[in-house]
Amino acid sequence: MQPQSSSRLADVICTEILARLVRHRDRSTTDPDPLFVAIQGPQGSGKTTVVRAVQKSLSSPESGHGLSVAVLSLDDLYLPHTGLVNLANAHPTNLLLRGRGQPGTHDIDLGQAILEALLKINNTRISIDLPSFNKSLFNGEGDRGPTGSWLTVDPPVDIVILEGWCMGFYPLEDSELTKRYEEVISTPSNEDSLPNIRTIMESVSLDDMRTINMYLKDYPLRLYSFFSMFIQIKPGSDNPYSPIYKLRLEQEHHMKSMNGGEGMTDEQVKLFIDRYIPGYLFFAGGIERGSLMLDDAITSVDNPPWKGSLLRVTIDEDRRLSSVEKL
Repeated sequence: MQPQSSSRLADVICTEILARLVRHRDRSTTDPDPLFVAIQGPQGSGKTTVVRAVQKSLSSPESGHGLSVAVLSLDDLYLPHTGLVNLANAHPTNLLLRGRGQPGTHDIDLGQAILEALLKINNTRISIDLPSFNKSLFNGEGDRGPTGSWLTVDPPVDIVILEGWCMGFYPLEDSELTKRYEEVISTPSNEDSLPNIRTIMESVSLDDMRTINMYLKDYPLRLYSFFSMFIQIKPGSDNPYSPIYKLRLEQEHHMKSMNGGEGMTDEQVKLFIDRYIPGYLFFAGGIERGSLMLDDAITSVDNPPWKGSLLRVTIDEDRRLSSVEKL
């Protein structure tokens, strides 16, 4: 992401977070809990770069804010390598679970424990260690970093940010999941489209999607309730999936230009993104709509906890801010 693009987008996000922080603090007469902000953006959208810029701006004394901002990524919560291997072995025919990324590959127990500790940190005054995940280990399969590499967060904390590609995704009732799946696989094939959704879904069965749907249930039930504000970074296009490939490919080319050519081929990047497309296709609508599930006596609130505090920022193919919506 170009510095100017990142800076303008970060400025818009910072302004909204600061306004929300004022309202958040106005509701408390004692030491307020941190404001929890969720950020979602697809691969290649530059969300990690933007989050770093947001953290730097909000925490810098030179900016006039000097806030304490704790940042965590869903990527930091991946299962250890042994857990990822065991998960893949438990679902040997499910291509979506061959590697990290999908709902089910994150350590929800760890994530919930960290968020609960961060919620109380201004009262307990106990420092918290945030995990890290080393994606370069095991030939790129990755493994959780040793505890000595974890980042320590000291109290007090003003803002907690959790970012990830599937933050805000909600599972579907089985009837709706089945309906959408049948609609997708019956869509006429168009080899000129990018991506070709039907071609991708030919290797993904309905049972595969049911498995991901099952794992996704834990995310709203155990993680989302902490967050009162949500920011969505969304590529703008008639085909909402096409920019994901272009943006992620540009990132890979840039990385290879800096490290002597190490990285994925263009085809490998495409296959990498292919695994994520079903998640956007089936579950991303939950960011705005939330979900109500009654299939197995598990009930989730009808509206997401950030309803009324959703900021959607749309970016163009150069990752420049093109529009802002408050929902």
